[in-house]
Amino acid sequence: MTSYSDRPWVAGYADGVPADVDVPAGSLAHLIDESVRTYGKHVALEFFGATTTYAELGDQIARVAEGLRRRGVRKGDRVALVLPNCPQHVVAFYAALRLGAVVVEHNPLYTPRELRHQFEDHGATVAIVWDKVAATVQELPADLGVSTIVSVDLTRAMPASKRLALKLPVPAARKARDQLTAKVSGTIRWEELTASRRLKDSSPRPETGDLALIQYTSGTTGQPKGAMLSHGNLTVNAAQARAWVPTIARGSSVVYAVLPLFHAYGLTLCLTFAMSMGARLVLFPKFDPDLVLDVVKKHPATFLPAVPPIYERLVQAAEKRKVSLSGIDIAISGAMSLPQSIVDLWEERTGGYLVEGYGLSECSPVLMANPVGATRKPGTVGLPLPSTELRVADPDDPSVDRAFGEEGELLARGPQVFSGYWRRTDETSKVLTADGWFRTGDIVTMDEDGFVRIVDRIKELIVTGGFNVSPTEVEDALRSYEGIADVAVVGLPHRRGGEDVVAAVVMEPGASFDEEAIRAYARDCLTPYKVPKHVIPVEELPRSIVGKVIRRKVRDQLLAQQPQGQAEAAR
Repeated sequence: MTSYSDRPWVAGYADGVPADVDVPAGSLAHLIDESVRTYGKHVALEFFGATTTYAELGDQIARVAEGLRRRGVRKGDRVALVLPNCPQHVVAFYAALRLGAVVVEHNPLYTPRELRHQFEDHGATVAIVWDKVAATVQELPADLGVSTIVSVDLTRAMPASKRLALKLPVPAARKARDQLTAKVSGTIRWEELTASRRLKDSSPRPETGDLALIQYTSGTTGQPKGAMLSHGNLTVNAAQARAWVPTIARGSSVVYAVLPLFHAYGLTLCLTFAMSMGARLVLFPKFDPDLVLDVVKKHPATFLPAVPPIYERLVQAAEKRKVSLSGIDIAISGAMSLPQSIVDLWEERTGGYLVEGYGLSECSPVLMANPVGATRKPGTVGLPLPSTELRVADPDDPSVDRAFGEEGELLARGPQVFSGYWRRTDETSKVLTADGWFRTGDIVTMDEDGFVRIVDRIKELIVTGGFNVSPTEVEDALRSYEGIADVAVVGLPHRRGGEDVVAAVVMEPGASFDEEAIRAYARDCLTPYKVPKHVIPVEELPRSIVGKVIRRKVRDQLLAQQPQGQAEAAR
């Protein structure tokens, strides 16, 4: 009888995809060094039409690394990045890693409350931040130890003509603003780093096993935790991605970074995979269909990682503007389920492939994807990547495997799997078994060909717009609203895929319910995608015998309250 150890999925790989990949020696610093040497004259980054070659990128990395070194950054120190997609983000990422420092990525739209939790946890003393949100970081308490804030003006990476077209600040006004920013204690401008001498090439580089990144994730439950990813984890995941798409040529590919680089999905497929390929990485600060289509007309993407709503909106915008999408070769979708209707529409318009994949921050993040070829299976998240082992096990006893076709918890093991959560050994022990298997918390089935279908989640994370939302975090914010006695936050399915964040609240006796007021309060505490789409009053919340709210029952109750047609559409 076939078993998981036989790796039946290898037979379904597309032509040219190996069963295993070699774990690259060295680090991400070596990865970017190799691309700079090999593709020096090629365009590495494009931002609103302005381009940076690999040689120029390497020079900027060396200068910023030296600037950080002079300000005390050493191996093992945490460097916080609070940036949207821009050339400075790429440079800062590799400059910090070049010194052996540990990068910590943050969403630049986080509120002070959200950032504070993470800064308290990782203890970074240096933060490189978008100038628009520098004040948010400056508001963090002094006892957190942030001694240096590097303020980044994105517009300096744009062509002058684009700055004028976008009606951005003129140089004189920008100079005055820079002088004001510089007066803030511990805040310097990005240009003070780029003006540094180059870091000596003989300066030690990090090693494969060194910690490279702390990627915050809600894990299985509760407040966000920092997944510790080594240089080896990240470099091998980039190698696995390269192996999965052997038809993409090195040195001539075009990758669109419409996904945020601070998200694990965008980080690996854009910051590491694309750079290792010598690709032209086109950076978009946020997803804007018109901006993307302007680039499509010049050079279509060879590789486009995104989420289902982005593909749908691009097709709609292209039809409206009469822009052809033909030539976009391979698109890979993740973070939420991919409707077959979007696949059919996309492939009809592009003539390329759109396949679904799956990953988690703890796995660098990509674990599996559908083959880019005839063997793919719609409705599944595909096959394990090369050098990846998967099992479907009994959720109550992960040592016991479930048969093919039976539901169980997905367990993964491979060189891309993390070593644990930052400073949380108890949480680590809950998800990593003694023999190295990572418990994903997802309930799946695997057929005898190795294709995996997601059924449900043990964990109670809400997936909305491609982002994970911790119900506990949202509940904690809403509990501080005057008049709310109790609250439970769940995800309700959206008809276009993913989920909506929905809060069920019990009001205190005599307190009036005002949904818009509660949502407005939540917006002051939380990033927009975490704010409940709906707030629904209930008389009481279902609880277990020990008093714990049973979110599954809350979800079922709210689904039952929806109008029948709406509930059926959501399902």
